Amino acid sequence: MSAQYLAGEACFWYRFDQSEPLCERVRFPGAPTVPAGLELAFERSLQLAHAVIGVSYYKAGVPSALEHDQTWSSPLRALVANVYLFGLAEFAHNNALDLRPRLNFPAACASLIPLPEQAKLGRRALVALGGGKDSLVSIEALRKAGEPLCAAWIGQSELIAAVAQRTGLPGLNLERHVDPQLFAYNRAGAYNGHVPVTAINSALLVLAALLYGYDRVIFSNEASASSPNLERDGLAVNHQWSKGEAFEAEFSRYVHTQVHRDLHYFSLLRPYSELAITRKFAQLTRYFELFSSCNRNFKILGERADSRWCGVCPKCLFVFAGLAPFMAKPALTQIFGRNLLDDPELIDGYAALLEWDGRHKPFECVGEARETRAALAQLVTRPDWAEDAIVRYFARAVLPALEPQQAALEPLLRAEPSVRIPSELLHAVDQL
Repeated sequence: MSAQYLAGEACFWYRFDQSEPLCERVRFPGAPTVPAGLELAFERSLQLAHAVIGVSYYKAGVPSALEHDQTWSSPLRALVANVYLFGLAEFAHNNALDLRPRLNFPAACASLIPLPEQAKLGRRALVALGGGKDSLVSIEALRKAGEPLCAAWIGQSELIAAVAQRTGLPGLNLERHVDPQLFAYNRAGAYNGHVPVTAINSALLVLAALLYGYDRVIFSNEASASSPNLERDGLAVNHQWSKGEAFEAEFSRYVHTQVHRDLHYFSLLRPYSELAITRKFAQLTRYFELFSSCNRNFKILGERADSRWCGVCPKCLFVFAGLAPFMAKPALTQIFGRNLLDDPELIDGYAALLEWDGRHKPFECVGEARETRAALAQLVTRPDWAEDAIVRYFARAVLPALEPQQAALEPLLRAEPSVRIPSELLHAVDQL
């Protein structure tokens, strides 16, 4: 099917064989028109968004062939093929599917129309805001570096809106409306599961950057997002694939070379581990009462959580442990409402985060096992934490079996090299 943009609304159309068309709508505040000189860039970014958003609809039926109304370039076809294969790998794993023989896209054209001279974009950055600690570390680091910023988010989350207001930055909130028929298909028994949301949000923020005149789209994805949860039939399955290095590199290259030469997409936190980021966030006390990384607060449909932290999901458990070495215990327990490291019923949850006793990393946006191990190893030596149930379990059952380097904190606090972060921002997080 096709995509179109008119009067501040992008419409993305999809259809299964001869069924009624499905339409996903994204609204852009202020109904901006496509700026003169950016028509080709916008057309290509609209095509990109249409293809990437399609994963949400494709998974309902998992057809054995995909068709589209426009000719795709070879770079676009390669990027989209990876988004569907690796971005839906967790979905395929959980539904016992092999998508490889089903992902049959039409052939791509051999060459692209060269990028013409294009209108310049404004020297300013759209920063993706998720309501959690990572994007807030990016925002404060960029603010300190003097970067002109706008906080951008997608969807109608009151939590994210409150966090955006607390930043004091200009805000851009895109409304995304999934076709209700997709949910009807799910209720009727269609395939359902995880999709690469960061890939979708990335494509939409590229559209926004062109419409509103920004030359940078900045995310806050860390180094450990590239680590897969498991391997199935020779294919890495990573819940965070579209937050990882492989997606970022390919998406960034496509945007920069095929959409607009001045438009740069990157993650400011790519060089850092989760623990390096939590250490920085522990300084940002003004957000403690508002932020949340618990994904139970961010459902498309249904009830939201009554509080900002459910206290039982892998994300809550990981963030609590990751902050514990860098915060005073009373302050941390006040954020979560209780001490998650002193609940024996959470031992199994922490064992999964530790990838201990045959468990694999949970399908959630959490750090690597070595990060949880390093955090808990720090707490074993701290009198205020050492007697808590999870810390005692770790000290007794896990730590004696580890080599020293398997629970070392210091290596995790060092930044890794990065090739996409502009030189003037390369050390912005370190200087926060």
